Amino acid sequence: MRFADKKVIVTGGAGAIGGAIAQAFADEGASMGLIDIKQTQDACGVASADRTRVFGYTADLSRTEELKRVIQNAIADLAGVDVLVNAAGITSFGSAAALDEAEWDRVQSLNLKGVFFCCQSVIESMRRQGKGGRIINIGSLLAKNGGNARPWIDSSEQNGSGNIAYGISKAGVHAMTAFLARELAPDKITVNAVAPGPIESAMTATFPDRLRSLIPLGRMGTPREVASAVLFLASDEAGFITGEVLDVNGGAWSD
Repeated sequence: MRFADKKVIVTGGAGAIGGAIAQAFADEGASMGLIDIKQTQDACGVASADRTRVFGYTADLSRTEELKRVIQNAIADLAGVDVLVNAAGITSFGSAAALDEAEWDRVQSLNLKGVFFCCQSVIESMRRQGKGGRIINIGSLLAKNGGNARPWIDSSEQNGSGNIAYGISKAGVHAMTAFLARELAPDKITVNAVAPGPIESAMTATFPDRLRSLIPLGRMGTPREVASAVLFLASDEAGFITGEVLDVNGGAWSD
């Protein structure tokens, strides 16, 4: 029960990774506000411990005013916030040559802009509490490796792998993590990221088998494995870690 009496906000709480993160926090006693565009608390299906509370909110986090409003509602309902996990995100497939402006904007508006304004929206509350806080962003292997696809071998691999718009949005999240970590360190607010490799979910349903076979550990990761990394960074044990991007990718990339 590492997170008993902690107040946690998880965006993307109805998704595979966000849902696993929310359940992992609930298992360890956290009270939570879960935000997703698709579903509210009941549909997220998080089973909370007896002493915890789970609030659900439906919001489009690509809309800044809507985002700010729902974050403040969550902070009010929880009577504060100790941890923010930015797990909401969308992916995008296909070639750079075929990428149009509308798709570019769709990806950046949630994966990059939305993450920043979620972070911004909890800063003052964490500062006022005077006991620090934790911000954990979900980045990606694709922000580092230039993409999983190998078009020089098979051009069709690009159709089932995240594209340049997705990779750049997550690279921006990694940079944002480093900037915020420095700026918020005087307030004892740590800011870190987890960068998953291929994780079993609806978002990776079209991931080519030939690329799956290149993962050194021989399999895709699970949402719970990502959640375990997030909980470590949110814990007291990680109090001296900030500005870190923690890879969870089965050995597919190391730096």
